[in-house]
Amino acid sequence: MKIVLLGPPGAGKGTQAAKLTELLQVPALSTGDMLRAAVREGTALGKEAKGYMDSGALVPDALILQIVKEFLQTPACANGCILDGMPRNLKQAEALDELGVDIDLALSLEISDDEIVRRMGDRRVCPKCGTVFSVTANPPQKDNVCDKCGDALIIREDDKAETVLNRLKVYHAETEPIIGFYRAKGKLKTVDATQTIEDVNKALAGAVGL
Repeated sequence: MKIVLLGPPGAGKGTQAAKLTELLQVPALSTGDMLRAAVREGTALGKEAKGYMDSGALVPDALILQIVKEFLQTPACANGCILDGMPRNLKQAEALDELGVDIDLALSLEISDDEIVRRMGDRRVCPKCGTVFSVTANPPQKDNVCDKCGDALIIREDDKAETVLNRLKVYHAETEPIIGFYRAKGKLKTVDATQTIEDVNKALAGAVGL
């Protein structure tokens, strides 16, 4: 089963993708993962992509899509995979279709912009070890101090309200139309992402038939 995981920044896609990989025993893949694998393995497409990457240029969509198609045909994806961040816009979704990449299911994590802003504003990150805390859902034992290494916690620039609102604006313009694309194909299932991590995971498991 090839699954596309959709949702705005802060909806919990990374967390849920990791949990789904355990449940389904298939890899969760981002565009970056597939690009790096193609380069590392020295495939013809990987060598072409490396030329762009080494020069600091963006890898063209057409090449990325070919690499995705090639990677999905490898033994690693024999039993399926979860695509996280791909397709990132309607053009890519349509192109995957045209390349014959058959997406079985699109799972959309539904959550309001207001809740995303609140959730991201609650985040505190340890700059030393990378541990992430939530002021309300998963607070550190001592205010603004990392439980693991004792370093002072910070609010990342990406988590500040102005940045989050800009990222949401891009999401609504570029990525959200994909939801309608898969809905029209009868391949979309939505899950309320305002629930606890465990309840969202249960809902996603139900959506994929587990």
